[in-house]
Amino acid sequence: MSNDFAHRVALDRIRDGERIDLIADEAERSAVAERLRLDRIERFEAHVALSRDGQSVRATGRISARLDQRCVVTGEPVAAHIDEPFDIAFVPEPPPGKPDEEVELGEGDLDVIFHDGASIDLGSALADTLALSLDPYPRSAGAEAALKEAGVLSEEEAGPFAALAQLKRKMEGGEA
Repeated sequence: MSNDFAHRVALDRIRDGERIDLIADEAERSAVAERLRLDRIERFEAHVALSRDGQSVRATGRISARLDQRCVVTGEPVAAHIDEPFDIAFVPEPPPGKPDEEVELGEGDLDVIFHDGASIDLGSALADTLALSLDPYPRSAGAEAALKEAGVLSEEEAGPFAALAQLKRKMEGGEA
């Protein structure tokens, strides 16, 4: 969590049902790209609806981005388009518990961000949402050829069914 796309919203200024459109400027896109180790982010924007219940704020909407990632095989740029919904709950920081106390999180608690009681950092939460939306293993068009040239077997060639097919050919008198 950094201030690369920091858009703090004061709790006392949030109206239930408020809509916010955030569009990252060049400096913000550059900072987010550096943090996420991306070549560039051409566009990053979010359309947000805020609802408030006491000290809890819920942000729902969509992020969209056009960016370049690096192919995990060749290192070549891979263009990506992100268009993802989000649902984030901002809640007050819980009181300190016992040091050995475990906290159970349910499925609905996964997109919970604590706030300081004065404001929420909507921009940083959206940058984190973008990070989670990225393809963890982007591949360029030349990735398969580069892997084959390096002698890396595809999943079909190296998987358990490939081993069985090879064994079957051996048993039938064919070559492996």
